Amino acid sequence: MTKKTFSEKRKHRRMPVISNLIEPVNLYYKTQDGKETSLVAILADLSASGMRMISFLGAPLADRFSISLQLPGMEKMEINARTAWLKQKENVFTIGIEFTDMKPENAAVISAMADDFNDCDTRILLRLPEVCVGTCKACRICNKIQKDETLFEN
Repeated sequence: MTKKTFSEKRKHRRMPVISNLIEPVNLYYKTQDGKETSLVAILADLSASGMRMISFLGAPLADRFSISLQLPGMEKMEINARTAWLKQKENVFTIGIEFTDMKPENAAVISAMADDFNDCDTRILLRLPEVCVGTCKACRICNKIQKDETLFEN
């Protein structure tokens, strides 16, 4: 059996979305006949260049659409996107979304969150005594057992 090697195509670090983000994502798009419609999906992971979503209601019927995304502690982001890939297993749709137009400041915030989230994972893997840091930009979506809530009290 030959082992296939895959090159990483992602431009930005990705972070899994934690249970605190149970707010669904709304996809707004126009169908080919010009009718405006929407689809609700659950965010599975996120980066500054895209996301993976899960839907039980179907998949977007348009290649290009807009997304209304709101992360805890942030204002609502309006993002233009396209469907990168789609997988279906029975009535569950897993959808890969590529962002085609996002404000640079929103992309920077998401990248910083992903970087801090992944740095935390590294500290956990290295079994460092202090995993959680007070400067973590992903603290609002983190529910890791190592999280030190006292660092983020206002």
